[in-house]
Amino acid sequence: MKPKLLVIIGPTAVGKTKLSVELAKRFNGEIISGDSMQVYKGMDIGTAKITEAEKEGIPHYLIDIKDPDEPFNVQEFQERANEAIIDIHSRGKLPIIAGGTGLYIQSVIYDYQFSEAPTDPAYRKHLENRINAGEIDSVMDELRNIDPESAERIHPNNVRRVIRALEIYHCTGKTMTDQLLDQPKEMKYDTLLIGLTMEREKLYQRIDQRVDLMVEQGLVQEVREFYQQGLRDCQSIQAIGYKELYDYFDHKTSLNEALDALKQNSRRYAKRQLTWFRNKMDVVWYDMTDTEGFAKKTEEISAFIAGKLLIKANK
Repeated sequence: MKPKLLVIIGPTAVGKTKLSVELAKRFNGEIISGDSMQVYKGMDIGTAKITEAEKEGIPHYLIDIKDPDEPFNVQEFQERANEAIIDIHSRGKLPIIAGGTGLYIQSVIYDYQFSEAPTDPAYRKHLENRINAGEIDSVMDELRNIDPESAERIHPNNVRRVIRALEIYHCTGKTMTDQLLDQPKEMKYDTLLIGLTMEREKLYQRIDQRVDLMVEQGLVQEVREFYQQGLRDCQSIQAIGYKELYDYFDHKTSLNEALDALKQNSRRYAKRQLTWFRNKMDVVWYDMTDTEGFAKKTEEISAFIAGKLLIKANK
């Protein structure tokens, strides 16, 4: 018997955190964050990290496990998430992954195998020479054109990974993302994927309101502390909400322009998340546009989960 696994996915600001906690209470569950940036300590406001009060006593995993100057990738996420799933299941509880990083979640539920693609030293040297000559923006544009998902994940200053992503495509004709997605789609666990969606105008409004609330909560100061520590050439600072404010601190934009860019980039990210989930994952979708009807929607989702995973909900 495969361990049961519940996965809650959807775009940023759609309500995954609140629902996952409610479902964990109902189904004796524990939650694994599927967010690629909430792993970083101190990046609390900008990543909308769940607070201790919001957890309502439910254990959470893969949050605050990395310092901001440390790298983190899909393979490490897969390893750590699998360990957490086995641990949670061994104690008779239901593992619940909640998050919005599509490739990370897929790597776990489909048990992706990470193997080495061929190399081309001459091509790699060519890219290194271009980057050393100051052409990193041009090289990143090439990566965005052929593999936008990898370009989203890889910081331009992580030259080794930028080059490797382009080298894989050069050698195989397939992107790094395609190689993962082409793997057999046999699920490692008895998995149920619940997707949350929302009418786009309402979702974008919620995203804008969330950014305004982040600013009230101290987002600018949170990012300024990283800036003053000299954190720059690292993956964490590429997160939405941090890179835009770095431009403000570098006097490239005004604060209002930086916040407008943050909102716009968050809306674009939400759109990409929805496209990814709908095209590449087998999901049962629930519309959360009526935020006043959250309790009723939670009952509906709970009944569906109980029937599909054959588990009883707590009263």
